[in-house]
Amino acid sequence: MTTETIQQTSESLSTSAARNLATTTKTVPQMLGITPRYLLRVLPWVELEAGVYRVNRRRGFILGDGLISTIVDGDGQARLIAEDLREIGFLSQLDSPLLDALAQGFVQSEVAPGELIVDADAPAGQLYVLVAGRAEKRATGEYGQDALVAVIGEGDFFDAHAWATGEPMPYRVEAVTDCTVLAVDRRMLLELADREPALRAQLDALGVDGPAGTERERPIELSSGHTGEPYLPQTFVDYEDCPREYELAVAQTVLKVHTRVSDIFNSTIDQVQAQLRLTAEALRERQEWEMLNHPEFGLLNNIVPTQRVRTRKGAPTPDDLDELLTRVWKEPAFFLAHPRAIAAFGRECTRRGVPPQIVELFGSPFLTWRGVPLLPSDKLDLRGSANSAPGTTNILLMRVGEDHQGVVGLRPAKVPDEAEPGLSVRAMGVDRQAITSYLMTSYFSTAALVDDAIGVLQDVEVSNYHDYS
Repeated sequence: MTTETIQQTSESLSTSAARNLATTTKTVPQMLGITPRYLLRVLPWVELEAGVYRVNRRRGFILGDGLISTIVDGDGQARLIAEDLREIGFLSQLDSPLLDALAQGFVQSEVAPGELIVDADAPAGQLYVLVAGRAEKRATGEYGQDALVAVIGEGDFFDAHAWATGEPMPYRVEAVTDCTVLAVDRRMLLELADREPALRAQLDALGVDGPAGTERERPIELSSGHTGEPYLPQTFVDYEDCPREYELAVAQTVLKVHTRVSDIFNSTIDQVQAQLRLTAEALRERQEWEMLNHPEFGLLNNIVPTQRVRTRKGAPTPDDLDELLTRVWKEPAFFLAHPRAIAAFGRECTRRGVPPQIVELFGSPFLTWRGVPLLPSDKLDLRGSANSAPGTTNILLMRVGEDHQGVVGLRPAKVPDEAEPGLSVRAMGVDRQAITSYLMTSYFSTAALVDDAIGVLQDVEVSNYHDYS
């Protein structure tokens, strides 16, 4: 080593040696799984004095999910879940053996894209259930144009009223993708009606009364526009006998911290507080997931059939979101969608040359459609296989707040040892291994006060791209 090199290395203290005397500036522990949790931030919260929230409603008609479930065997043959035929109103009270007999009469067929499943004005000799694929109901509009009535998919059936009465089909149904269809002849329905007088009476009533109306609550009798002194109708508002009650759900864990860590490694960052903060973040993430996906109170599982919309072509287009807005048109607050779905919607807007407006919320920019912001959430799952494109998801639209008969979040007004609203941290003591335990509990639920407070755009394809060159 030369003299010059020695002089260069000894002229001042090196940075590596100086670090031994310096104080390091540290961040608090970071966590990849933390998201903005916009749903929890924008929902109005109702604080419960006890753990139950009762939603009293005007008496209405009981509805199922509006779909008829099917099972596909290993050989590719589809069959109906017979009990699900109760989704058809005039079959809802039929005995199970009769439903089984009717289910066995369905015959499977395959329909290619662009082919007709059934034509308009054709005699409605069959009831059809769509097992797989997507189809469109179309009719001739008032001015002779080809009008889209609805997009249907797996589990949808058509046309129950025409099948029951023998009237012509009010629309045609055309396959958009490869479709698997189950169909049963009207003859079997009439044979069952001959064996079951109650069913015969219902079919006869259908022929007299016409199609069931869209009114889903018991009517309130009123009179208007009259002259003279007519007798006014008498009425009252009937309530549900057994209103739905929501019990607060719970997410819990036990956090353990060794006293040795909290005693001697507590500066400059409090170790217990750091552990509590990250665990609380995980509880809140689980809370948002449950509020969307829980099988009992999750919003995705409490949307009535009339509030469901299917995409026309798979990718979420402005037309699809407009259709969703027709379902939640009373003071819509926000869309909630997976980030990939929002990106897919942005691409469709770009392709059409209608870039959505931007609004700033929570200090960040958001896409909007018709003035309604699209909030991202990764709790809306993407459904797809490991070897395929990311698959499909859902887009929610909701109205919020008790005053607007919308969607609300539920939490307790006060819990012991509350660290945040609805979240408690309770010290459980130190065990014989010198480990301190903390019970962390989050109480929550959510409720849609009336059916039209929330709607969903189903089967949204997120992997459709366009070549703009």
